[in-house]
Amino acid sequence: MQGFTPKFITTMREGYNFSLFRSDSVAGLTVAIVALPLSMALAIASGASPDKGLVTAVIAGFLISFLGGSRVQIGGPTGAFVVVVFNVIAEHGYDGLLIATFMAGLILIAAGAFRVGRLIKFIPHPVVTGFTAGIALIIASSQVKDFLGLSLENVPAGFLPKWQAYFGAMTSVHIATFLVGLGALCVIVALKKFAPRLPGFLVAIVLASLTVALLQLPVETIGTRFPDMATGLPTPSLPDLTWAKITELLPAAFTIAFLAGIEALLSAVVADGMTGTRHRSNQELIGQGVANLGSVLFGGLPATGAIARTATNIKAGGKTPVAGMMHALFVLLFILFASDFMAYVPMAALAAILFVVAWGMSEFDRFVVLLRMPNSDRAVLLLTFGLTVLVDLTVAIGVGVTLASLLFMARMSDTVQLENGQSPNSDAEREGEDPGQRDDLPKDVEVFRINGPVFFGVAGELLDAMRKIGRTPKVIILRMRLVPMLDASGVTMIKEFIDQARLSGTEIILSGVQNQPREMLTRVGLSSDQPGMYFKGDYRSALKLARELTLAS
Repeated sequence: MQGFTPKFITTMREGYNFSLFRSDSVAGLTVAIVALPLSMALAIASGASPDKGLVTAVIAGFLISFLGGSRVQIGGPTGAFVVVVFNVIAEHGYDGLLIATFMAGLILIAAGAFRVGRLIKFIPHPVVTGFTAGIALIIASSQVKDFLGLSLENVPAGFLPKWQAYFGAMTSVHIATFLVGLGALCVIVALKKFAPRLPGFLVAIVLASLTVALLQLPVETIGTRFPDMATGLPTPSLPDLTWAKITELLPAAFTIAFLAGIEALLSAVVADGMTGTRHRSNQELIGQGVANLGSVLFGGLPATGAIARTATNIKAGGKTPVAGMMHALFVLLFILFASDFMAYVPMAALAAILFVVAWGMSEFDRFVVLLRMPNSDRAVLLLTFGLTVLVDLTVAIGVGVTLASLLFMARMSDTVQLENGQSPNSDAEREGEDPGQRDDLPKDVEVFRINGPVFFGVAGELLDAMRKIGRTPKVIILRMRLVPMLDASGVTMIKEFIDQARLSGTEIILSGVQNQPREMLTRVGLSSDQPGMYFKGDYRSALKLARELTLAS
């Protein structure tokens, strides 16, 4: 059960001392300073009030560190959820979001329990990069109104209509708002370049808030937009679950769970590379699931591992999950004792923060590199990106993964070779197989060699080869030493091939069958105790048996 033990338990068993606690506390405070403005900004961008983001950072952040499978993972609201959360709230209300997040938590727990964690890493990079870049563009676009102070009552949800509305309202740019946002953006970028150890987000927020308050600028703030914002932690309660709501919100729940799993495991992998440790992917999914359930109980947003905050934690000296737990406690202290300050934070400054977050999410360098890849990878990248921006995130992920899978199978089918030995210098020969499999081949004996995994993408080739022989041999040797696996379609194809051969009076010898293909053949009733079918360990033995069978007939 080591794979299902939280890393917090592991670190406690290894021995925890005051020196580690001091390092973790400093790192936790550093991350909390970064998480404060970011959590508020992400909540607002998602269509919720800023206190929802802070509650998520406290509850989910604590549980992800306490129950997760990474030593240094920091959890909370992230940019990946902004689009889907905004759409769920717009269509189903905030209660609908809570139900979707609750179901997503259960899905993540089930995924971890069934050891799905290792499978998520097989999502192709063009798909991940395409939809994260698309989300980044949508997040940045959603902040233009607040950054420029445009006079727009209702901003359209669609990407193209949104920008049409922006261009139509450009004459209403509020200069003071724009200057506050631009100043905050310049502070963040400058500190990131010249003083990266300073909390640029928090410094920009404090300076922008002081400027607006001291100069009494007519700029929209959190206090003016959310005058009735709650303070402190709410009383925990379960969402109102009904069967109708569950079925209606199930697609959104799967999307939230998918995004949470992807980003959490990507973040854990990045952390492993920075620390030299190794996370437990399935326990991480379980921790993420419980954290999302906890966030729902307190009215919070979906949560997952945050790559930027996790990296900040490592750089600040975080060594164990206690650092993430301390980060949550420091955010809680802010909520309890400094929440009045939030009312003075300008919306334009939060928009500046989200511009920087969006740029980081876009992974522009990786996007450009993928554009130089083969046409198939480029097509997956651009299609996923375009569908994310112009259609829907769920559609983009589904289409992107499906297209990438089809292209992968097409590539795999090109690597699978079916040879009868008439093509010299084959790959199979270079792998150590006999260079001339037709040498000394008895009359009325045919031989085929399969090189590569046999799955449904290539399942019909053997049957086609059977039809092209043009005669009915007495014995067919099917060489399978270079077949590492058979799927259901592949084994069905081989069974059909053998059945057709039997109907023609042909006997079949399978040589060099590996364990997985042998097991699959047994499952469909193909074993060595059947008449007209034989298994041999190597080609020489199969050839010897073929001679005996032809002589006996």
